[in-house]
Amino acid sequence: MLLALFADVHANRQAFAACLEAARGRGAERFVLLGDFVGYGADPEWTVDTVMQMAEEGAIAVCGNHDNAIGNPSESMNDVAQAAIDWTRGRLNAAQRAFLAELPLVCEEDDRLYVHSEASDPARWRYVQSTADAARSLASTAAQVTFCGHIHRPALYSMSVTAKMTGFVPTAGVGVQLLKGRRWLAVLGSVGQPRDGNPAACFATYDTEKREITYCRVGYDIETAANRIRANGLPLWLADRLLQGR
Repeated sequence: MLLALFADVHANRQAFAACLEAARGRGAERFVLLGDFVGYGADPEWTVDTVMQMAEEGAIAVCGNHDNAIGNPSESMNDVAQAAIDWTRGRLNAAQRAFLAELPLVCEEDDRLYVHSEASDPARWRYVQSTADAARSLASTAAQVTFCGHIHRPALYSMSVTAKMTGFVPTAGVGVQLLKGRRWLAVLGSVGQPRDGNPAACFATYDTEKREITYCRVGYDIETAANRIRANGLPLWLADRLLQGR
């Protein structure tokens, strides 16, 4: 089965639509959505409705910290993120808010684990930024492959049977076979707000038979997404950073 995996959509309709189209064009048979559907971007209603429909059709969806913040005012955010969450709360209806509130933090399927942040303590929303962070996450689960988001930058880590860690930044469009002799942590880039210097939207596909992951970059109408942010009175930095990929 070919999975398509998305993280950190952040209410960016233009980026999400472009990634979904690209994934379907690649033959994706199942979709996995790793949280942070809202926050930062200007189209939370469309985004949550799209995720709800996908979930009804069998997609896996887990909760991100921005999704959790909609119903949990105590969630800690910086000022810009908080401004976007406060605005988003006023845009979502009761059904959309309830959907976000009911999302699980973690989902396991076959030899795979899906989580927004990392597996050792998902509700703490810690970032995987190093091999040490990846090792902590891998040590907490028996899953062969863990998929996460949260950091908005793609990375791929592995742990040998002797607990030796390796990590690298994958090249877009180049498949990597996740060998069975190691355990793996795939950190997805962001659909809606990349922060690795490349403004193109990011998602990944995973062939469960070949055990092959491919990171994909997709160009989209960034100017429209940025203008939507500006037109809705959200912090201007949220629009500017889309153009810079940071």
